[in-house]
Amino acid sequence: MEEIPVYLFTGFMDSGKTSLILETLFENDFTEEDRGLIIACEDGDVEYDEEKLAGINVKLATIDEEEDFNAKTLEKLNEAYKPQVIFIEYNGTWGMDTLKETELPEGWVVVQSLATADATTFEMYLANMRTMIMEQLFDADVVIFNRCDDDTPREKFRRNVKALNRKAQIVYERKDGTLDEREMEDVPFDTSADFIELSDADYGLWYLDAMDNPKKYDGKTIKFLALVYNPDKMKKGVFVPGRFAMTCCVEDITFIGFKCKYPDSDKIPHKSWIEITAKVKVEFAKEYRGKGPVLYPVEIKPAKKPEDELVYFS
Repeated sequence: MEEIPVYLFTGFMDSGKTSLILETLFENDFTEEDRGLIIACEDGDVEYDEEKLAGINVKLATIDEEEDFNAKTLEKLNEAYKPQVIFIEYNGTWGMDTLKETELPEGWVVVQSLATADATTFEMYLANMRTMIMEQLFDADVVIFNRCDDDTPREKFRRNVKALNRKAQIVYERKDGTLDEREMEDVPFDTSADFIELSDADYGLWYLDAMDNPKKYDGKTIKFLALVYNPDKMKKGVFVPGRFAMTCCVEDITFIGFKCKYPDSDKIPHKSWIEITAKVKVEFAKEYRGKGPVLYPVEIKPAKKPEDELVYFS
């Protein structure tokens, strides 16, 4: 059976999903000769004009209740419209589990997931409804921050997304619809320095950057406070210095650390605190499933547990 591409649009209410779909359809001639179907799950400020959609061979169907977003409903739409390309505008207040657990009709394949976020309200929503907001961005291939201006904290937004969704491409769109393509430094320290001393506030940001761009730190020396992961079952000569980090909420606390090669690793107690100074080398490691930053200690000192054992990504 021929595959039917599905483009999924997520994001909180009034974040610009409808506008993005319309822009994709009308400005990029997306559907061409294919029969298109938009499945809209919420009513936003921008409305669809069904007459105009008909002019480009696109139909509109709506699902008003979360309980109706199910395999049976989608199959009925498939039979009624026989679409060749599909756009799903998911409701920003519905649970993402509903979307993930719903079986799609045979042949439907999600080929791209895009999430929109209004830069003018993102921080407010993040402070008050963090879990709900981040769920909408968690699996997106592309996250689009629209309505940006010169005061938009782009680096902060990027770090918030990358903490949960490292694979996402992040796009910043100005209020006039043009793209902001400026290059940005993602970390608050000098990555050009040969020696970098990390504060607790820096560690989470460095972890993300080092895992995404390991070559940037190849040959550099890094110093930071770390909790030791070194259980008895670990291979001799290897331990993992790192920190517990909170990504989205308390339920999402996870340990983030780096492979560290050290001949006397068995002398460093598991779950002890150390101050480590280490050389970074980019090497293949099965733990990374490819090349990544491997630490070679220059100096290790016992250290006191910090007041706040957690690190963050902002």
